[in-house]
Amino acid sequence: MAMTMTQKILAAHAGKDHVAPGELIEAKLDLVMANDITGPMALPIIKKMGGHVFDKDKVVFVPDHFTPNKDIKSAENARAILKFSLDEGLTHIMVQGKNGVEHAILPERGLVYAGQAVIGADSHTCTYGALGAFSTGVGTTDIAAGMSKGIAWFKVPSAIKIHLTGKLPPYVSGKDVILHIIGRIGVDGALYQSMEFCGEGVQELSMDDRFTICNMGIEAGGKNAIFPVDDKAREYMRNAGVSEWVEYEADEDAQYVETVEVNLSDVRPTVAFPHLPGNAHTIDEVEAADKIYIDQVVIGSCTNGRYSDLEKAAKILKGHTVADNVRVMVVPATQKIFLQCVDNGLVDIFVKAGCAFNTPSCGPCMGGHMGVLAKGEKCVSTTNRNFVGRMGDTQALIYLASPEVAAASAIAGYIANPERVGGEN
Repeated sequence: MAMTMTQKILAAHAGKDHVAPGELIEAKLDLVMANDITGPMALPIIKKMGGHVFDKDKVVFVPDHFTPNKDIKSAENARAILKFSLDEGLTHIMVQGKNGVEHAILPERGLVYAGQAVIGADSHTCTYGALGAFSTGVGTTDIAAGMSKGIAWFKVPSAIKIHLTGKLPPYVSGKDVILHIIGRIGVDGALYQSMEFCGEGVQELSMDDRFTICNMGIEAGGKNAIFPVDDKAREYMRNAGVSEWVEYEADEDAQYVETVEVNLSDVRPTVAFPHLPGNAHTIDEVEAADKIYIDQVVIGSCTNGRYSDLEKAAKILKGHTVADNVRVMVVPATQKIFLQCVDNGLVDIFVKAGCAFNTPSCGPCMGGHMGVLAKGEKCVSTTNRNFVGRMGDTQALIYLASPEVAAASAIAGYIANPERVGGEN
């Protein structure tokens, strides 16, 4: 029987020739990840299950959410996962100042790659589908079992085919594409389904675009999101030090619940209004209404904190100054990206424009620290969620957008069209 990409990966890891949607399976895992919020909660469960990991090469803890440690509790959590990692002799030791945000550092280090089955105790673990892996977020109990036993149970998902054609216009990037898709299908449009991308438009997307798109698959309710492996993905993996991987392709007669056609040429800069990622509006609709004045801009996160994201923002900000009464935080996703920004002059552009340039952290994205919003404040953010209270006070408003829209808005002082601001592209 025909299978999708995801179904083939799950079948291989379950030791089966075939799996079908709805089937319950146990699959072997290639990597299991937790962070400084979810990891400490898993440690007591791991202890009850024997106290050791199944494979020192395949378990990793990444401190990123409340790092740099913002208070005593976050310091204790970071210390707990570091101590466990050292005691277990884990191959990959992550320490603040030497790594970065989990969903950027794992691909950068070559720890995730095509053909893998990966789970993480973070909902945006679906990011790694950009490389042709099955990756999904799970809860603390499942992550503890995965770390201890190297297996996890799954209900095999059905799939949505997202067929891409055309080319991205100037000032439009992966963030606009995924907000466009979620706006069309809704935040539950892919509920427990695999979002499988295909079509000639795939080759027009950079790897960073694909990471962004897969990262927000969960915002459409997806179990995972996945791209086919092509030359761009292969080059990325080789540059990350990966020498071997397994490529899977969907069968031509694989069954899909729905096919969504997306012409990239028609996608406009898109903004998700409060309080859902699916509340999407094109920049043309935004411009046709009253101006939305803002208090803060955040450029970064596991969604849009990669070098190309920051470079796009810098090209727009170059020679401009951030509007009065607007504060801007730029947060590179890893130390390597931080250094690239230093070496290539991006930091100079950001600081001269009036931005705060920060160390890698998830802090602003989830309202942990470094960018918490006050009551009534409005923020344009390149992060992935705009739920009530996500970045601070429950009466603050979050508008999700691309780095291009975020940078243009920082200059204007209200949600603005990057096409109007200009800059290199």
